[in-house]
Amino acid sequence: MMSKRCKYALKAMVRLARNYNQGFLSTAIIAQDENISKKFLEQILLELKRAKLVNSKQGNAGGYYLLKSPDDVSLADIYRIFEGPIALTPCISLNFYEPCDDCVDEATCYLRNELMIVREKTRKSMMEATLTSFIKNS
Repeated sequence: MMSKRCKYALKAMVRLARNYNQGFLSTAIIAQDENISKKFLEQILLELKRAKLVNSKQGNAGGYYLLKSPDDVSLADIYRIFEGPIALTPCISLNFYEPCDDCVDEATCYLRNELMIVREKTRKSMMEATLTSFIKNS
């Protein structure tokens, strides 16, 4: 299940995507529009900034903006920042691989083989779900 932190990050990113190339959005506006605590949102936006998905400009007319096109930011990108791997077990993770302690032979592991199929289907779906697709489906 997606954490509240990840869900709010997604909501904030979709809100910024709606404003893409139209200037900056203040934390207060995003918080109000998306019904998110401003203090919680500020922490989330800082994580997104560290991940180089958003940037900010200081001052009265400042705020946050996307660094990439909404077409180029996927649910997978956001999920990995806030939740970690998409894979259900570490032995099938593309970005966070670790061997399982209880596995004798990865090549013949019946769990690993099936879970790799699940991971690929999930990863593909999450990569296809871009900020643009969330906007189109709203």
